[in-house]
Amino acid sequence: MYSSFQLACKYLQYYLSAANGKGHGVHSPFVYRFIDQVLNDKLKYPCYTEVEAIRAGLLEDRTSITVTDFGAGSAMINDHTRVVKRVAQTSLKSAKYAQLMFRIVQYFKPENIIELGTSFGVTTSYMANGYPQSKIYSLEGAPSIAAIARQVFERQGLRQIELIEGRFADTLPGLLQKLQHVNLAYVDGHHQYAPTIEYFHWLKEKAGPQTVFIFDDIHWSSGMEKAWKEICDDPAVTRSIDLFFIGLVFFDPSFKEKERFRIRF
Repeated sequence: MYSSFQLACKYLQYYLSAANGKGHGVHSPFVYRFIDQVLNDKLKYPCYTEVEAIRAGLLEDRTSITVTDFGAGSAMINDHTRVVKRVAQTSLKSAKYAQLMFRIVQYFKPENIIELGTSFGVTTSYMANGYPQSKIYSLEGAPSIAAIARQVFERQGLRQIELIEGRFADTLPGLLQKLQHVNLAYVDGHHQYAPTIEYFHWLKEKAGPQTVFIFDDIHWSSGMEKAWKEICDDPAVTRSIDLFFIGLVFFDPSFKEKERFRIRF
């Protein structure tokens, strides 16, 4: 993991090299529409208020829970007692990016979504509200955190979410066997090179021309930057968009040449 200073330097480099967030100078109609209709959509959708009220409650919740941590890339398990508000402070995606996930789902209207890393279900809730017809499979390793996420979903009446508990390496292969294709995948857990690449290759087997994969914290560490570069270089990936804190890749073979974009957001 990069230090705060290193991350700030990385962000400055990104900011200076990225395309203007208004779409100026972007010659791809596909990406220009994405900037205009998704990144720059400033509407305040009704679900924003409801989901942010849930976030606020989590950030005030002083309940102690036992969180099961699976060792990175191994079967080792450690249990730690933590306070809900502390977990929420470090694990919840900011409103800016969680609401972006709402707009991405609203824009692409995926039939199904796989999310690796439910946390307390705030971002999952945004995605579910983005396109209620989607079926969402959200994978979470910690049972105590999954239990709170279920309460969050029940509070909103979000019945299209199937929450699957367990290590991603154990649960993802079985889920993929049941699905003919994956329309959207959001990888927000296990932020290390080897597992990120492994999940990408598993998910890629179910990707199609309309599929979009979204990876979280692509500049969080040297390992994640290496993984992001390798993913963008993969022959199946025809277009990538780097928003610094998240990255999107597409698989449409009609894009004749590989295109890479860095866009300020």
